[in-house]
Amino acid sequence: MPELPEVEITRRGIAPHVEGKTVTRVVVRDRRLRWPVPRGLDERLSGLTLLRVIRRGKYLLLDFGTGWLILHLGMSGSLRVTDPGSDPKPHEHFDLVFGTIALRLRDPRRFGAVLWTSGDVAAHPLIARLGIEPLSPEFSGTWLHANTRRRRAEIKPLLMNAAIVAGVGNVYANESLFRAGISPRTPAARLSRARCDKLAHAVAETLNAAIDAGGSSLRDFVHSNGASGWFQQQHFVYDRAGKPCRVCGTTIGLMRLGQRSTFWCRACQR
Repeated sequence: MPELPEVEITRRGIAPHVEGKTVTRVVVRDRRLRWPVPRGLDERLSGLTLLRVIRRGKYLLLDFGTGWLILHLGMSGSLRVTDPGSDPKPHEHFDLVFGTIALRLRDPRRFGAVLWTSGDVAAHPLIARLGIEPLSPEFSGTWLHANTRRRRAEIKPLLMNAAIVAGVGNVYANESLFRAGISPRTPAARLSRARCDKLAHAVAETLNAAIDAGGSSLRDFVHSNGASGWFQQQHFVYDRAGKPCRVCGTTIGLMRLGQRSTFWCRACQR
C-alpha cells in the first residue's frame, strides 16, 4: 500500500508538471472506486487552474481555488504523468487533462478515491479525522510522550492509527521501531520521555530516508514517471522474517499485531 513516502514522492513528481496549468478535460472510465467518482467533474473542473498540490497524510489535495480535488491511491494505485492521447491500459480509471499532459490514475483494486469538495478541505470528513503530520516540526518526543500517557495500545498499532499520526503505515512503522530499538509490542503508555524522543526521531529519519530512496516498490507502486523506488533494499526488518538481522545477526521474527504482519529483531528491540 502506498504510504506517506510514496504519496509525497508522487506529489513532488506531479507538481512541477501541473501546478499553474489549466484543466482542459476530465475523463472518468470507471466511477466505481472506494467511493463513486462524482458525476460532472468535467464540467466542474474544465477551465480551472490548478494552484498547488499538497499532501495530508496519504491524501493528495489539488487546490483549484474554488474547491479541492481529493485523491487517494488506495491499496495499489499510482498517479502518473502521461500523454492524454495514449491508449489507457487496464485499471486506468481516471484522467485529469491539462492540454498536452494528463494525470492518469491506475488502481487495480479500486480502493482509491477521487472526490471533490468546494468547502474547507481541512473540514472534509476524510481529512478532518487525520492526526499529526510525522514530518512536521510539531511531531516530537514531547508530543509523542504527552499523547501516549493514557494509551493502552501497543506502540506499533498506535503509530499506524491515522487519527493519531497521519500516514505511517505498516512498512515504516516496522522500520521506525527497529531504528528506535523499541519492541512493537511495548504498551505506548510505558514509553519514557527519552524513548519517545528516540522514536519520534526514528520515524522522521525513516520517512525521509524512504523519500530520498524513491519509496518502497513492493507490488504496484511506481513514481509519476513510471520508475520504481528502492527503499525496500534498505529495510532492516520489514518482509525479512527468517533472515538475519542486518545489525546483530539474530533471526528476524514475524507475528500478527493489530491484524498486520509485524517484523522485529528480538535482540535489537526491547
